[in-house]
Amino acid sequence: MTESKHQVGHPRPVDLARIERAVCEILLAVGEDPEREGLKETPARVARMYAEMFSGLFRDPSLHLKKVFTEKYDEVVLIRDIDFCSMCEHHLLPFTGKAHVGYLPNGKVVGLSKLARVVEDVSRRPQVQERMTEEIAELLESQLHARGVAVVLEASHSCMTIRGIRRPGSLCMTSAMRGIFRDDQSSRTEILGLIIGNRR
Repeated sequence: MTESKHQVGHPRPVDLARIERAVCEILLAVGEDPEREGLKETPARVARMYAEMFSGLFRDPSLHLKKVFTEKYDEVVLIRDIDFCSMCEHHLLPFTGKAHVGYLPNGKVVGLSKLARVVEDVSRRPQVQERMTEEIAELLESQLHARGVAVVLEASHSCMTIRGIRRPGSLCMTSAMRGIFRDDQSSRTEILGLIIGNRR
């Protein structure tokens, strides 16, 4: 995966004190009193929250895919409904949803929990849903050498549901297909049927 400022290698750990000072400035800027009882501990809480939400900046999600097992299994492996919460980098508001991650093994399989861990690490950084979808697919393709990879994300974005156009209930769906799921229409139809079929 191409190195970027969104990936591992962040130059320093989260500066909690600096975030606290910034939150105090925001509260002052909107006309609030950071010393008010209800807000006095808010800057520290926000700093800890950002450290948690952006913890993926300090993790290498590819490490979860290093240990694989030799298996003759050559049909689809799919985990649906992996819950995630990420932070939209445009408004610093959360977007939450479900990831559906599948692959067609090429003689090697990975522990199922590792796929959920990859989703977690990639989501815990300033993100856009489109890039997050691509990053997960690229990781699976490059690390597992799978014959096919399919990633579908569906999420609700706070920046659309609580501000701006304010349309609660709207969902954004993105997909990334690699290998046979991109090149072969019947295989693509099969994996999308497993992901989307019989949805509520």
